[in-house]
Amino acid sequence: MAKKEVKLDSKGFRKFGMRDKVAYALGDFGCNMSFALKGTVQTFWLVYMMMETGLLSILLLLVQAWDAINDPLIGSLIDNDKRKYKMGKFKTYIFIGACGLLIAGAAVFLPFPNASVVVKAILFVLGYIVWDACYTVANVPYGSMLSLITEDTGERAQLSTWRSIGSMFGNIIPMVILPMIIWQKVTFDGTTDFLNQIEIPEGFDKSQFLTNPETGLAYNIGDAVLSPATGKQVEILLGERVFFAALIMGVLGFIAFMVMIKITTIRVDESSVKTNEGGEKLNVFAAFGKFMKNRPAVGATVAAMGMFLGMQSASTANTIMFATYFNNAGMSGVVTAIGFLPMVAFIPFIKPLVNKFGKKEISVVGSIVTLVGAAIMMIFPTIENRDKALLVYLAGLILFGIGMGVYTCVSWAMMSDAIEYNEWKFGTREEGIVYSLHSFFRKLAQGIGPSVVLLIMGVLGYQSELGTIGQSFQTSKNMCWLVAGLYLFSAVLQFIGIAVIYNLDKKKVDAMTTELAAKRSA
Repeated sequence: MAKKEVKLDSKGFRKFGMRDKVAYALGDFGCNMSFALKGTVQTFWLVYMMMETGLLSILLLLVQAWDAINDPLIGSLIDNDKRKYKMGKFKTYIFIGACGLLIAGAAVFLPFPNASVVVKAILFVLGYIVWDACYTVANVPYGSMLSLITEDTGERAQLSTWRSIGSMFGNIIPMVILPMIIWQKVTFDGTTDFLNQIEIPEGFDKSQFLTNPETGLAYNIGDAVLSPATGKQVEILLGERVFFAALIMGVLGFIAFMVMIKITTIRVDESSVKTNEGGEKLNVFAAFGKFMKNRPAVGATVAAMGMFLGMQSASTANTIMFATYFNNAGMSGVVTAIGFLPMVAFIPFIKPLVNKFGKKEISVVGSIVTLVGAAIMMIFPTIENRDKALLVYLAGLILFGIGMGVYTCVSWAMMSDAIEYNEWKFGTREEGIVYSLHSFFRKLAQGIGPSVVLLIMGVLGYQSELGTIGQSFQTSKNMCWLVAGLYLFSAVLQFIGIAVIYNLDKKKVDAMTTELAAKRSA
């Protein structure tokens, strides 16, 4: 059988096509096989490792200080690396990061619940720092590669869309499957004999638990979560399964990265791209100053921070809400996944919509839909019937996901346009700096947001001494308000970033692209 002839473009490269889009999607699938685990970190350390809420909040803030060094430092390192690599600079760094992520994601889930508080704190900080560094080494050059695969703005929009597809599957699969794997449900006869077999925390009233199942109370006793509201049921978080699940996800991510590296075609000569002119050493303040002058990059970053404040900051409160109010912790991942699945429905329409209206224009419409969805979610805590409340919450979440999905599909293409804007406006591209600071602020939202939320949970009545699930009915109701409020705050930030700050509409992008092409050919 004759080998199919490869069609080449005017520069002698294989023509841009489906292979490029699938390859780029695999890259973010690989990233999110690791990133998706972040939603499990707080649950693991609160429920299985039984770390006090305030301490975990402080440690989360501490590891984000590493991000302040980690992201810009690695971005600058990549920008200033002038060595020649067989695979190319960007692919080489992605390979190094992927090798680290094979085991780094699991390192933060070492199952030692009986260790001392000091040992637990050390394990958390060291594990998280190594994990985050490996992720950055892979993710920063991966984001920058979009500008090197093609110079065509429409093709970049397609790559951004396919990146979103990879991200969605990389997030949704663990979101749905992990709770089914790491939680084990068993039944007991509801007798005092059962309760005598386990360690009872101070203040636990056995008689109230056994005779008053309508109190809305649940208790975390060691590894066992007792919830009278769901019947005679015990939910156990299996920490060892979390660890091994993280290892498996690391392997899947590594395979995805390797395929992406193998089949991706770089069409823009890396040596010709001025990423950080003059080879200057990292100056954090100068880099930040340059970034803040790039209005589109700032707008896209504010929108991304809004997105992650909704996705990450609400995750812990969301778990508590489902465990105490809806009485099913394992259902939280499934409901969240259902809410965000509608993102996929818009994927086939993104390219024609971008071509006709522009990335900013459709993202503004998406952000308005997100606001409507968040407003609906603010209604569900007022509904007394929990089944009806769940339906209203899901309806709001679906609208939120639709609006967020429109932006997500073009978010990285908008950042690529921001890189072009920097070159057009200031004469330099500086991919590494722009992407690393963008990544830094995203991670800032992912880190500080959950830390602040943990403190807010305390103000709203959450009692850490009773565990993650062991709260009063009023506290569980407060978690509903907190989750809804966080999604609304997320939607408002997204709207401000896209509609108010980001200033590259379709007309301006087309003009900018034409001018840059003329300059490069001169």
